[in-house]
Parts: sequence; structure tokens; C-alpha cells
Amino acid sequence: MVIRGGTNISIAALNADEIQFLYCAGESTLPVMASGGDAVLIAAPLVGLPYVLIARKEIKTIQDLRGKTIGVGTVAGMPYRLLKMFEKKFNLQDIQIRPVGGSQPERYSALLQGIIQAAPFTSPMDARGKKDGFNVLYQFSDLGLPALYSSLHTNSKSLRERRALVQKMVAAFAEAVRFVEDNPDKAKASVSKVLRLKDEDALQASYDAYAKRLINRRMIVRVNAVTEGVEIVRESGTKVTKKATELLDNSFAENLEKSGFLKEVWGGRMP
Repeated sequence: MVIRGGTNISIAALNADEIQFLYCAGESTLPVMASGGDAVLIAAPLVGLPYVLIARKEIKTIQDLRGKTIGVGTVAGMPYRLLKMFEKKFNLQDIQIRPVGGSQPERYSALLQGIIQAAPFTSPMDARGKKDGFNVLYQFSDLGLPALYSSLHTNSKSLRERRALVQKMVAAFAEAVRFVEDNPDKAKASVSKVLRLKDEDALQASYDAYAKRLINRRMIVRVNAVTEGVEIVRESGTKVTKKATELLDNSFAENLEKSGFLKEVWGGRMP
């Protein structure tokens, strides 16, 4: 099931047990979770920061951004926080960070029109940018921050009453990771179908990012990333009522290794 309308709606559905699992960016759910939402992170197939900064043709270096406008979806998301850190790191206090809303394609359209001069994007937008002659100025992973990305969530009822099902779901994700790594053509064909994307360069860029660079084969949720995320939520003014350790349960991912499941999936080669 695809739920549109944002994190609050997805977490509300999980809280009401209308859905039992949610797979989305962990960073986006932390504010609701830390303030009392009924959701727990149980696996992290993807970790790290997938964002890159794409700029118009005339902007060839980071210092060329001085006095320019960088677009972002909202001031509440991870891209905005990354841009503020980027601004501080490179002493770019004269740039303007402008919320322009919309989806990544819509923000890319603003970049094409010159409404903004740069913006953070995830793959496959970097492949499209290169084709259009734009410059990929920065990989935000170079900031060296602990970060969550696409994560599997469940609710407290599932943890109490459906533990066997939760374990099977985490195991299924682990098998999917191996399948995608072993079958790049099938993986790209699936992405092509879902996103209606035919550009081979864009498909390859997506595969390189999500099946190679960001993949987390052991599925463990990184405690330091959750802790850092909760502190960012607190600093933003959200009332935090839960500890970071209450927001994750790595027992299911750990069981994959203890039981020998991962060893079997990987043919004796531990990931």
C-alpha cells in the first residue's frame, strides 16, 4: 500500500493498526516518534545521506554559490538541516535558502527556470542534472553525519502480539537486499516500471546509490544515528517524550545473524 500525504498520515495509520509496517525515511518519522507516536524502527536496509547538491551550469565551485539562492522543500526536513550545516562548513552566510515546496521534479523545474540556482536532490536526479549540463557540487555524505535513511517501522501491538510476523518481515527485507545485489537488471527493471523511468543512466545512478553506496546488508538500525536525530528534533522545538533507545528494536535484525539466516542467504559469505 502506498500512503500519500506525508509522515503524519503514515504514522497515524500505523498507530491505528490500519497498517502493521511502514517503510520510509527514518529521519522524517523521528519528530512524531520522539514526541510520542506509536512507531519503532526495526530494520534499516539503507543508511547514510543520499543527497547531492546540484547547481546550474554557471556555478562550477562551492564558492560560486555566494549570493545565490538554494531551493529546498521545507524548513522542517533533512535537506534544510544539511544545507544549514553546509552553509556553516563553507562560510556561505550570504546564500539564501529558499523553501519552494513540491516534489523533487518540481524543484528541478525551478532550477531549470533559474528561479533557484542550486538545490539538494537524491538519485536519479543527479543523472538527469549531468545530462542537462548542471554540476554536482557536493555529496552531503561528506559531512560525516550519522544518519538514518529508508527504514522499516512497526507498532507496539505488532511487537507484543506478532513477533513471528515481524521477524519474517525483517528476514524478507534481508533477502530482498541480496536479490537486488545479485540481479541488477531485474532490480532496475522494477524501478523502471514503478517510476515509469526509461533513462538507463538514471536507472544505473539509482542502482549505484541504493544497491551499493547506501545499502546496509545487516539491517541494524544505528543507535548513534537515532540519538543524533532525536537531539535535532529537540533543538527544533519539538517536545521530546521518548528516549532514542525506545525508538528502535534491533533484536529482529540481530536474530538474522545469530540464527545463521544471513550466512545462509549470503552463501556463507557474511555481508
